[in-house]
Amino acid sequence: FLESIDSTHTYLKNHIKKNGYTQPFCVVTNHQTDGKGSRNRSWLGKKGNLFFSFVYDKKELPCDLLIQSSSIYFSFFLKEILSQYGSKVWLKWPNDFYIEKKKIGGTITHLVDDKLYCGIGLNLHFVDDHYGYLDIPVDQKKLLEDYFSILTQKISWKQIFSKYSIEFAKSREFETTIQNEKVSMKEAILENDGSIIIDKKKVFSLR
Repeated sequence: FLESIDSTHTYLKNHIKKNGYTQPFCVVTNHQTDGKGSRNRSWLGKKGNLFFSFVYDKKELPCDLLIQSSSIYFSFFLKEILSQYGSKVWLKWPNDFYIEKKKIGGTITHLVDDKLYCGIGLNLHFVDDHYGYLDIPVDQKKLLEDYFSILTQKISWKQIFSKYSIEFAKSREFETTIQNEKVSMKEAILENDGSIIIDKKKVFSLR
């Protein structure tokens, strides 16, 4: 746990580069000054919200999980835990946490030398009028303990997808960004591998 950091994702990558990888590792903070979002955008790091990044060796992941769909996989576990706590959070394809129609957080994933890095940001408090925040109070330590406890079970992608596919209908009310262009998901078809078909083109999250 770090009191304040520019980016948990950047810190984690530099740590592994310097010290090597021996086991899954996580960096957590409540204050980011230069957080990383999708498509290299910044993510507002207002103090008091939750930001964490972790790394796994690719061989430690479920054998049926495609790297391209890892954002959905890791996001959905957190969404499920928060739902069990009483939140109405839902997951917009492929990596955004929403309360009703406002984004409250998101996930990014990168594969580097067979190591999968995942970063998650979640607004626990008000940031500005453009974003929402979690609708319930949470104990951050317990949330992370519950989250990583589930990840150690190596639940298959197939199990996660069967649940996520039901929730996907909510995403059709929104747009997604494909090749830097906003595209409606109204007619999107969700495939078993986590990709979507839009205008007869297959698109993975790649985040």
